[in-house]
Amino acid sequence: MGPLALFFYCFSLFVLSTCAEISNKIGINYGQLGNNLPSPYDSIQLIRSMKAGRVKIYGTNPEILKLLSGTKLQVSIMVPNNEIINIASQQTIADQWVQNNVLAYYPQTMIRIILVGNEVLSYSSPSDKEIWQHLVPAMHRIKTSLRAQNIRNIKVGTPLAMDIFQASFPPSSGIFRSDISDSVMLPLLQFLNKTSSFFFIDVYPYFPWSANPTKTGLDYALFRATSNYTDPVSGLIYTNMLDQMLDSVVFAMGRLGFSNIRIAISETGWPNAGDVDEVGANAYNAATYNRNLIKRMTAKPALGTPARPGSIIPTFIFSLYDENQKSGRGTERHWGLLHPNGRPIYDVDMTGKRPLSDYKPLPASHNNEPYKGNVWCVVVSNKVDLMELSRALTYACGVGNETCAALAPGRECYEPVSMFWHASFAFSSYWSQFQSKGGSCYFNGLAQQTTTNPSKFSNSTSGIIFAAIYGYRGLFGVVNGPGLHEHNRIRSSLGVV
Repeated sequence: MGPLALFFYCFSLFVLSTCAEISNKIGINYGQLGNNLPSPYDSIQLIRSMKAGRVKIYGTNPEILKLLSGTKLQVSIMVPNNEIINIASQQTIADQWVQNNVLAYYPQTMIRIILVGNEVLSYSSPSDKEIWQHLVPAMHRIKTSLRAQNIRNIKVGTPLAMDIFQASFPPSSGIFRSDISDSVMLPLLQFLNKTSSFFFIDVYPYFPWSANPTKTGLDYALFRATSNYTDPVSGLIYTNMLDQMLDSVVFAMGRLGFSNIRIAISETGWPNAGDVDEVGANAYNAATYNRNLIKRMTAKPALGTPARPGSIIPTFIFSLYDENQKSGRGTERHWGLLHPNGRPIYDVDMTGKRPLSDYKPLPASHNNEPYKGNVWCVVVSNKVDLMELSRALTYACGVGNETCAALAPGRECYEPVSMFWHASFAFSSYWSQFQSKGGSCYFNGLAQQTTTNPSKFSNSTSGIIFAAIYGYRGLFGVVNGPGLHEHNRIRSSLGVV
């Protein structure tokens, strides 16, 4: 063991001496960005039946907090990003927030964590950067309010994403971004250290693996690698990607003089499905990752990481449900352990006691290699709302470099004169320009990917019907369609839902 590794090992002994009260029970992130999800009552019952030890919610939903009363679930609540500046500005505002969102339910509801904001440092507009400067002051205000009420068993923290790093590989090179290191991270670490709180990190091995799947083995990301990686500086030996990512946090904190702050995983998981070109997003990999994760995090004695051997790492899996109203790439809507109807997407034992060999075989995965064919972005034909489609078409054509130039009258893609066809062309054109910059084929649920060239269906019956009934004259013409009442009547007669 090298000198640097020995240094972190010694600090881990100190951490162990302060962690006896920390539970290794797995938590679950309960999001509600879906229009087809079970009620809060049914959701809490599902969480309890899954034997989760903790639940994290994205806010302070009164109904959920009341339903959690009397359960043995430890609860994490959240201050919305847009409330941070106000809370930081006045202690009375922080006191009122604690009164309304903590004291109204505590102690019957076992609130144990208050997270101030969500990935605040991942947003960088001028208004977002103003929130950066108020993040730690707001945390101080909340902590002061809790102490005034003699509440000592609620930790205050903030969940951050892996984009806080300037470098994170190898782990020993971990260093925070220069624009936040001194101004935000240093005071944050001082607060966490003083209050014996956790550094909460959202950590997803899926993203670095899927960004370069031919370089890093899938097994290494799924906790089943047969080979190791040795950090060339620390000499620490790694058997999986999650440990690498967590130890980059340890080393980055150490560079600022804080090597004994405990780490908690506020989000982690693996997508069970995604877009055509999102490699490795399938139920087989998701089940493998989460089952192995739970086994690792609930092991007794605790495993920790190479830089923190033996440390307990509180962990929240993302997420309870697939949430169909999340925007972005297809994977954004497919991180759930459960379908919206409450049925498991795959079996998982949150206690970690079930042997991996006891699970039923999973469907084979077929997208673990990058997709090499053509992909188009087209209208979801069975969900079309033409008013929304018109707005989406206008948006897609309003950005980029001549995104819809080919749809002008007389140009090569003007005909057929169908909003359906024009929108599919515009969506594909937009997506081809902006995919590499984070653009997605979604458009508020109006678009989907296809591997079939949409030009083969440009004369489809549905497109012609829509054009005829709605008086569509093309993007560069006018739309003289019926009013909203007639619009709904026609939709109904066509069976469009």
